[in-house]
Amino acid sequence: MSISNKLRGLGYLTVPTVVFVVLLLVAAVQAPRLYSVSGIANAILVSAPLILATLSLTPIVMAGRGAVDLSVGPLIGFLNVTLIAWLSGNGITNPILFCLWALVAGAAYQGIQALIVIYVRISPIIVALSGYLILTGVNLMVMSRPGGVAPDWMYSWAGGGEPQIFSPILWLVIAALCLWGLVTRTGFHRQLRLVGADERMAYTAGVRVDLIRFLAYALGGVFAGFAALSYTALISSGDPTQGSTYTLQAVTALVLGGASLAGGRGGATGAVLGALNMFLISYLLGSFNFGSLSGFITSLAYGAILAISLLINVFATQPNSKA
Repeated sequence: MSISNKLRGLGYLTVPTVVFVVLLLVAAVQAPRLYSVSGIANAILVSAPLILATLSLTPIVMAGRGAVDLSVGPLIGFLNVTLIAWLSGNGITNPILFCLWALVAGAAYQGIQALIVIYVRISPIIVALSGYLILTGVNLMVMSRPGGVAPDWMYSWAGGGEPQIFSPILWLVIAALCLWGLVTRTGFHRQLRLVGADERMAYTAGVRVDLIRFLAYALGGVFAGFAALSYTALISSGDPTQGSTYTLQAVTALVLGGASLAGGRGGATGAVLGALNMFLISYLLGSFNFGSLSGFITSLAYGAILAISLLINVFATQPNSKA
């Protein structure tokens, strides 16, 4: 059996799994503090928003049509600043209301995007780019500069300055993963994969393609709400600009996790692996002293590993021409 056949047999998670194991081994030598209690706790706290942001992209990308939600970063930022400025700033600090606002507003925004894609028939990437620009401006209108304070109960999510492994942030990630697990056991998930893989075939098979696409976007919005809650807990305040940085990171993590940007392939395991790989790359690069070149080296590493992962994933999953 050839190497390519072996790779195809192992599936699309081969590359992110191998990269993850290699990065863990390098971290054990170069940055062993990561394996301490505080190191693991901080890793969970910092990586949680990216894991959830990547998960929010997954159902949307799986729906096909090259739908990559570039507005996910500003959406996280919008939910963050509204939680701080509109809710906390007006004395509304009830945990249930906080969580409901993030999840419902995230789902509503993505639902609007889905309706535009479905009925106005504008390319999803154009809709997403427009959303990115609009939300970037709206965020600055809601909060012109970083400020505000998260409720006391949310501040404690980050350990009150002393991060803990089994913190509410970890349970938030687990809750999101459990939700995805429940989704995978439904007919919706099977139809979502079919729609992303071959929309015409799905339509002729009786699948309600428009409804599946709408639900995929709404589900992505719910996960964006989870990401916004973890991000707000991380910074314990509001920031109208930094949320946008999650767009490029989440898209890169999605590809590193083996998802197909053409649709039909992806999942929570790949999203988590991709996001953790991004975190480990950043963490390891931070352990070296590159001086003023640090930012350039990080971007170079992201780009190189992304390109290599794309090439290997294409090679590993392409059909055997001799079959």
